[in-house]
Amino acid sequence: MPNLLALITAAESSKPAGGAAIGEVIGATAGALTATAVLFTLIYLHRTGKSNILQRLADTAERISGMPGWASLPSVVGTGSLLVALLGMYWDISLHIDDGRDPGPLANPAHYLILVGLFGIFAAGSIAVALPKGEKCTPSAIKIADGWYAPVGAILIALAGGYALLGFPLDDMWHRIFGQDVTLWGPTHLMLIGGAGMTLIGQAILLREGRPVRKARGPVKYVQQFRQIAAMGGLLIGLSTFQAEFDFGVPQFHMAFQPILIAIAASIALVAARVWVGAGAAFGAVVFFLVVRGIISLIVGPVFGEVTPALPLYLGSAAVVELAGLLITRERPLTFGAAAGALIGTVGFWSEWAWSHVVMPLPWNDGFLPEALIASAVAGVAGGLMGGLLGSGLRGKLPTVGTARLAFAGSLLTILVVMGTFLVTSEPDGYRATVTLTETQPPPNREVKAQIQIDPPSATENANWVQLLSWQGGGRILDRLKQTGPGTYESTKSVPAYGDWKTMLRLHEGNALLGVPVYLPADPAIPAPGVKAEPHFTRTFVDETKILQRELKDDVPGWTWAAASLVVLVISLSFILALAWGLARAARAGGGESRPPRGTARRVSVPTPGPVST
Repeated sequence: MPNLLALITAAESSKPAGGAAIGEVIGATAGALTATAVLFTLIYLHRTGKSNILQRLADTAERISGMPGWASLPSVVGTGSLLVALLGMYWDISLHIDDGRDPGPLANPAHYLILVGLFGIFAAGSIAVALPKGEKCTPSAIKIADGWYAPVGAILIALAGGYALLGFPLDDMWHRIFGQDVTLWGPTHLMLIGGAGMTLIGQAILLREGRPVRKARGPVKYVQQFRQIAAMGGLLIGLSTFQAEFDFGVPQFHMAFQPILIAIAASIALVAARVWVGAGAAFGAVVFFLVVRGIISLIVGPVFGEVTPALPLYLGSAAVVELAGLLITRERPLTFGAAAGALIGTVGFWSEWAWSHVVMPLPWNDGFLPEALIASAVAGVAGGLMGGLLGSGLRGKLPTVGTARLAFAGSLLTILVVMGTFLVTSEPDGYRATVTLTETQPPPNREVKAQIQIDPPSATENANWVQLLSWQGGGRILDRLKQTGPGTYESTKSVPAYGDWKTMLRLHEGNALLGVPVYLPADPAIPAPGVKAEPHFTRTFVDETKILQRELKDDVPGWTWAAASLVVLVISLSFILALAWGLARAARAGGGESRPPRGTARRVSVPTPGPVST
């Protein structure tokens, strides 16, 4: 009976491993409905003329920025919201790495920043949709009702915010069905970060719709260029969030994904910046990225006291983009994009290789060559084509409909194939680790060093990493083991073997990502038994997901997961296609005219609608 009571007490006090408690679901739903009601009430009062709050704010933003209020006010709201969500995301990841699962979704302070930020994005788009009154505000605007035309960029921003917010209830459903997927790359997690990141495309389109056609001169020209560069720097930040597991040193996927993701982010954002803005814009976007992401890393690490995320450099990629721009005119965006993307995937690859040995928790080595270099080059070309389309679309100079559609579809398919190739993993039989532990600190806060023999020794000959990882006990400790002979390694630092800490040996060789538990606490919420750190043991390597994500349920039919993933994939592809449609509409509708005096509607000539293209 005492043992049973202890188990019950432990289960009640442990952090939940499934969906949120019903009380928290009700509270979160009530909060979301209240915020939405307030937003839609302001919009209703504005559209009916019963309140001028939104109009006054828009007029103020217009006076300060020189852009129409329907573009400038949402840009301010959206940018601030993105920064809040970005800080919340990196803080949330660091909390999960350092401390493990949340007691509940509302018990994690970072979740409030994410929710506020994502709702702010949705609100920014909704406000931009609601503000214009009277005649068509821009040639690409879409008619909502008589006297109400919504800019395409506004619709895309609202759609991106809604797509990201949809990830929250879907994420809770996912946890209830499959258990908590403690990885950044869970399908619903990708919705959250993808929706926020892609908001910058909507913001860039809104910026195009809201600016005058007449070429800006003097200080106004430089302010306009800064806005454009900041939009592409923001897009680079958004695309780089998919690399966060590597930034924190706890990737759960093939090491080749890091250079592939860097190549995709750099080729899309930097090529688009160079095509849209002109010479020097790629460097400007990278500087914006380094400043903003650097500040976020400093806040999460030294200020908040959590593990500090590293960040890619991108300067090598910017240099080759600018070099390509000297040789190939931006009037040939697809040729330029393909050439610049190829350089990013090759020359940029080696610059990031060198940078990884300076700041990255897991420096690159030749274990993933040549496949990582080849995949990076292919992904760079595909991303460069997308960047060329984005930049030319923002200039209003998209290639012909057929060419644009073929380039977009081919690039998207190529990226999906490259990513899918490295998602395939294997679990070799017979890999074992014999471990001898030496105490460096006695219980209760026991710490140990290890001497390790991996069999067969050939398993480590081309390994991407052989490491000891400790996490979720109040920090993250990563020990890149010192090799002492064929298959033999020893610790370079002490690792914890007590309390809530989890410590494991990790081996990444070829497409196998394997792990051996060294110490794991019992987790009655899953439930899962503990693993003791015996002074000497031999254990078999297993798929490391069984250790890193042991919250996942193993009794759910495989078709259920496949069906749920397919639903998320369909939603996500629809979102991507909507962005492509919006860009094409804004580009092919032509530019607007110079802005009329504040408070009046802009008269535009509406071109005959042509076929919608991507």
